[in-house]
Amino acid sequence: MIVLENLRKTYVSPDRVSHALAGVSLRIERGEIFGIIGRSGAGKSTLIRMLNLLERPTEGRVLIDGQDITAYGEAELRKFRQSVGMVFQHFNLLNSRTVLDNVCFPLRLAGLNRRQQRERAAEVLALVGLSEHADKYPRQLSGGQQQRVGIARALASKPQLLLCDEATSALDPETTQSILRLLVEINRDLGLTIVLITHGMDVIRTVCDRVAVIDAGRIVESGDVVDVFLHPQHEVTQSLLSESGVDAEGWRDMAQGMDGRLLRLSFRGDAALQPLLSHVSRDLGVDLSILQGSVGRIKETPYGQLVVAVQGEPHLVSQLPQVLRTHGVECEELQQ
Repeated sequence: MIVLENLRKTYVSPDRVSHALAGVSLRIERGEIFGIIGRSGAGKSTLIRMLNLLERPTEGRVLIDGQDITAYGEAELRKFRQSVGMVFQHFNLLNSRTVLDNVCFPLRLAGLNRRQQRERAAEVLALVGLSEHADKYPRQLSGGQQQRVGIARALASKPQLLLCDEATSALDPETTQSILRLLVEINRDLGLTIVLITHGMDVIRTVCDRVAVIDAGRIVESGDVVDVFLHPQHEVTQSLLSESGVDAEGWRDMAQGMDGRLLRLSFRGDAALQPLLSHVSRDLGVDLSILQGSVGRIKETPYGQLVVAVQGEPHLVSQLPQVLRTHGVECEELQQ
């Protein structure tokens, strides 16, 4: 388990003082995939580098399983870093070394002999699907394959924590999805805690269990990914969702001049897979007009959110929210 307590990071130069982090507190549970999302300059890269002290906080503490790593000396810190893997945006591979040698590199630094290095490297290359490429050089691989080498190298020392610093932002959409699927498999099969930073809500939606939204060095919103997607509270979150195709306010133009009661209906899990609206509208004798909607999956959870205009006899319309809630549908009344 990771606990961040009031982290602050200040950079001082002759002409300015810059606050990269301004009092960040977070809790990351063992075995989850935790996403940190924000725009460029929001502080997310600084924050993730605090987790292995590549950046030291100006103030605050980083607790890993109850141990304050900010109090570690150099020898303790070197040992701790062997339990943390890191995957970078631009792969950072050694171009003059083979794939196998790239994966062996951290194992050699850890003091393993050559046979142990090669055996472990072969294991993780098989895990990421690159066994047949062990003797190739990075330049002979695609971008996605190079990132898989980076992931294998990060896993070589059997870490308990994997940090992903914009690990998919240099990849095309199809390759991005394959890398994200690999991260989910690693998390599931190895029980590895993964913390990733990104500027894309689609990455968060695909792999993360929980998410924190950072802006100007502060956490402005956090929670389960499903809750943040269905009920974004902060304008930064709403903007990031809008850029990924989820516009929480897009229904307003459609609602102009329409009669009826406006409701936002949020489904998750089994409720998203049932024909509830057709059944309920038929049973109550009310008409529903869909003004906006989205359906899909957030990691492995089906979800849906619709904005509807409801028309009918007032006493029947008033029953609709309660009836839907009994089926696990969240209802929120909207005003034009």
